[in-house]
Amino acid sequence: MIEITVTKGNYPVSTKKIKEIATKTLEANGIISDSELEISIVGKEKMDELNEKYYKDEVYEHPIFTFPESLQDGNFEFPPDGKIHLGQIVISYPFVLEEANEKNKLIDDLVGELVEHGCLHLVGIHH
Repeated sequence: MIEITVTKGNYPVSTKKIKEIATKTLEANGIISDSELEISIVGKEKMDELNEKYYKDEVYEHPIFTFPESLQDGNFEFPPDGKIHLGQIVISYPFVLEEANEKNKLIDDLVGELVEHGCLHLVGIHH
């Protein structure tokens, strides 16, 4: 079973849809055993803090961050508790809102795309 925790503050996004997309993406990529994932939808202040911490020299603001836990440097480490700790996905709500307005898309659809993208990063699939 994949246990997914979604922290979204007061942002109007569908927790159910986020969990469905994350589960589908992870299962399609071989994650079928007990595992856990944390997904956070955050505001500009938190994303600015993460951008400053991890990408100080870049002007570009990142719309998503992934922080893998069980997969380090491409080598899987089986956790002692038997549950795969995949890591955390952090998504910028202001970015999603701006993109939704620019592309005339639904917020939940864009969040879903970013969740899928983040899940792929956590299982080692990059652009």
